[in-house]
Amino acid sequence: MQTEQAIQKPEEEQYTLGDFAADVLDIVECVASAVFIVIILFTFVVCVARVEGTSMVPTLADGDRLAVSRLSDEYENGDILIINNWEGHPMDQEGNIQTTRGFEKRIVKRLIAQEGQTVDIDFAAGIVFVDGQALDEPYTNTPTTDDEDWALQYPLTIPEGYVFVLGDNRNGSSDSRSSYVGLVPRKDILGKVLIRILPFSKFGEIDSTGAQNG
Repeated sequence: MQTEQAIQKPEEEQYTLGDFAADVLDIVECVASAVFIVIILFTFVVCVARVEGTSMVPTLADGDRLAVSRLSDEYENGDILIINNWEGHPMDQEGNIQTTRGFEKRIVKRLIAQEGQTVDIDFAAGIVFVDGQALDEPYTNTPTTDDEDWALQYPLTIPEGYVFVLGDNRNGSSDSRSSYVGLVPRKDILGKVLIRILPFSKFGEIDSTGAQNG
């Protein structure tokens, strides 16, 4: 007669306080890692900026939210930049760069010329020239006919370590023509605008002509 083989049941697993503590520590570690990654991302890679005012109309509007790349300090003329404008850097009559009070906030402007390039502006005709070439500027709201407070003298060769910027709303923008801005030190450039995040109806990349790729 065959005897039934006894089958031993495994003991039921017990979820102990130690197991709970270990799970909590795993969750805390995951959250801490995620927070660290986000901090690194928004410190060194990308940040979000909000447009205030109408100086970049029609390309950007008041209240737009922008994603800004901080990966590189190499920029191309036509790029839209976010700038830390704590100080202004106009020139005196002898061509010496001065330091004045800025708007003490971040501003958004378009890069027009970089070190070594020569800027000239025909304010009567409203035309901007870089290295003798008239710029084709379909992104502007109005011709460049206003020299806000004679912060710079033209033609002007941009000195090393500085850039020249303008707003797209040329006669409604305080930019390198203003003593509150003047020449912008490269160290004050926070980054390059990549895309518009908000409003959702205008979400998309903004190219160097001001057009939007939704």
